Amino acid sequence: MKKWIKRIVLILIILLVLIALSILGLNLWVTLHAKKNIVSSSQELTRNYDCILILGAGLKNGQASPMLTDRLEKGIELYKQGKAPKLLMSGDHGTEYYNEVKVMKQYAIDAGVPSSDIFMDHAGFSTYESMYRARAIFGAEKVVIVTQKYHLTRAVYNAKNLGMDAYGVAAAPINYGGQTIRNIREYLAISKDFVMTFIKPEPTVLGNPISLDGSGDVTNGAD
Repeated sequence: MKKWIKRIVLILIILLVLIALSILGLNLWVTLHAKKNIVSSSQELTRNYDCILILGAGLKNGQASPMLTDRLEKGIELYKQGKAPKLLMSGDHGTEYYNEVKVMKQYAIDAGVPSSDIFMDHAGFSTYESMYRARAIFGAEKVVIVTQKYHLTRAVYNAKNLGMDAYGVAAAPINYGGQTIRNIREYLAISKDFVMTFIKPEPTVLGNPISLDGSGDVTNGAD
């Protein structure tokens, strides 16, 4: 009986080691393939991008969270530098009472960005879905992605593997607390999105195409 228990424990240990090595290997693969498209300065960017894609990061008391605020500030800065003619806000508007992208758009308007230059993706429920919909719905081919540094590798990798020429710019490097937990979750999320970008399932919501050449106000009606 003891021999069987030892064998089972050994098998479980081997499986855990293999899983850990697989996760580490996938993270290394994704990092290597996304690294060259992550820039350290906006000066490395050209000016012929379709849009600046800002990813949602939650609301706090109905306003942009500190993390989301920093993403918005960086995205607006790039827009004002002329890096792209449009902003694409991608976030969660899954219920009537939670509209992340409306808050994001209003923040940019208050910062002086014309409403017509701001598009909202109301169904950006995950990094994968945001990238899929940016390409499939909004027709984005060349984008600048703005998020925090720890998240940028996965976002850029997803975008590239979903058919976009994507470049990533990190928001301001600020310690928000709880970063260790976010880093652990990101390791797991990278493995998940590696599989997602391989099989390419459709996102939760699709819809009719929306051209970034027009006015972003066409996306206001979804709120």
